[in-house]
Amino acid sequence: MQTIIHKKTIKVSIVTLPILIVIYLGISMYFSNHFYYGFVINGIDASCKTVEEVDAEMLTKSKTYTLDLKERNGVKEQIKANEIGLKYNVKDKIQALKESQNSFTWIFSFFSPKTSEMNGIVTYDNKLLKERFDKLAVSDSKKIIEPKNVSFKFSDKGYVIVKEVKGNKVDSKQFYANLVTAIVKGETTIDLEAKNYYINPKYTSTSQKIKNTKILLNKYITSKITYAFSGDEEVLDGSTINNFLGVDENLEITFDKDKMDDYVKKVDNNYNTYGKQRNFATSLGKTVKVSGGDYGWLVSRSGEVNDLIVAIKAGQTITKEPHYTQTAASHDINDIGSTYVEINLTKQHLWFYKNGSLVVQGDVVTGDVSKNYATPAGVYVLKYKEKNATLKGEGYSTPVDVFMPFNGGIGIHDASWRNNKFGKTIYLTNGSHGCINSPPILAKTIYNNIKAGTPVVCY
Repeated sequence: MQTIIHKKTIKVSIVTLPILIVIYLGISMYFSNHFYYGFVINGIDASCKTVEEVDAEMLTKSKTYTLDLKERNGVKEQIKANEIGLKYNVKDKIQALKESQNSFTWIFSFFSPKTSEMNGIVTYDNKLLKERFDKLAVSDSKKIIEPKNVSFKFSDKGYVIVKEVKGNKVDSKQFYANLVTAIVKGETTIDLEAKNYYINPKYTSTSQKIKNTKILLNKYITSKITYAFSGDEEVLDGSTINNFLGVDENLEITFDKDKMDDYVKKVDNNYNTYGKQRNFATSLGKTVKVSGGDYGWLVSRSGEVNDLIVAIKAGQTITKEPHYTQTAASHDINDIGSTYVEINLTKQHLWFYKNGSLVVQGDVVTGDVSKNYATPAGVYVLKYKEKNATLKGEGYSTPVDVFMPFNGGIGIHDASWRNNKFGKTIYLTNGSHGCINSPPILAKTIYNNIKAGTPVVCY
C-alpha cells in the first residue's frame, strides 16, 4: 500500500514542477517590463509599473509637487513646483534603472522591498529656490526670535531662574542644504523640529547645571565684608555684590572686575590719606596745612579686588582692612602718629620725635633756593637708612657717614664740611642739592633711633 502512495506522489511532483517553472518564467517575463513589487523611486511607488507608467507619474508629480514645511509654534509653509522652476529631467535614468533589474530574481522583492534615490531625475532653478527660501518665515529677520539661555535675576529673596527662550531661529545653512536634498528626493514634508534644524538654548531651566549655578550665586550674595576705619565702617553685602556677578554662556559665574574696582576706589577715596592735605601741629605751637608727598594709607585696588573675590566665593562674613599697598601709623585724623621727623623749611630746624617724646632737634640746611634746589614740602616715608654712603650727582660725589632718603634722592645726612654752620638763611644762597644737611651728631642720633617707614614732615 505504501509503495502505491509513494508512486502517486512522485507522479504528482513530476507533473507539478513543470507547471511551477512555467508560472515562474511567466512572472519573470512580466517583470522584464515592470518594476519589482515594493519598488520605490524618489518617493514614487513603482510597484509592478512599467517605465512609461513611472515616467508619466514622475512628470505629473514634478508639475504638482508641493513640499510642506512644519515649523515651530504651529507655523506651516509650502514650497511649490512652479515657485522653484521644478522640472522632470529625463526618463532615460528610469529606463536604465529598470534594465539593471534582473527579472528572474523577482521573488526576492517580496521579502526585501527596494527604495532607490536617484539624482538628476528633477531639476530646479537655483535662483528661484533661493528667492523662495529668503521669503520663508525662518528667513525673515522681523519674525526671527533669537534663542536665549536660561538666566538669573537678583531679588530681595535671592536669585531666581528666568526661563529660557527657545525662539525660532534655524541653522539656515544646514536647513537649506537639506531642503535641496528633500526636493531632489521628492520628499513632501519636512518637520523642522523633528529634524533638529532649530538653534536651541544650550541650557534649560531643568538642567542640573542651572540649579548648581543658582546655588552658588545665592551663596556668594550671603557674603558680608565690613571695613572698619577708626570708629567708621563700610559694609559690602549682597545688595552690592550682585552687581559684580554675571553668568557666561557655559553657566560659569563671572566677576566684573571693573565694577569691583570702582567700588574699591570709592572706599579708597573715602579713607585713604596718601598725598592728601593734613593739618599738622608743629613744634612751635602752630597748626599748618601740609600737602603732597607719598606718606599715608594707600589701597591696592587690584589686590583688594582679588581678596574680595576669594571672600565672596567662600560666602564669608568678615571684618577686614583693605589690601594696602602702603600703610600709615594710625587711622586717626592724625595718621602720622607719634614717631616722626619734623622739618621747618623756613626756620631751617629739625625735630625728631619717638613715641611722642623729643629725641633730638637742631638746625639744618635744606635745598638751595637760588639754584632751584629747594627741598619740596610734603609728608614722606623714610625709605631706608644707610651707613657710609656716597652721594653722587651732577658735578659732585660726597661720602657721608649716614644717609636716610625719604624723597627720591633727597634725604637726611651728616654734613661735616659745613663746620657746624647750620640754620638761618644759608639755604637761600648756599643750600644743598635738596637734601637735609645736618650736624653729624644730629644725623647719627636720628639714624640710631629711626627705622624705615617713619614719616618725614616738611613744611
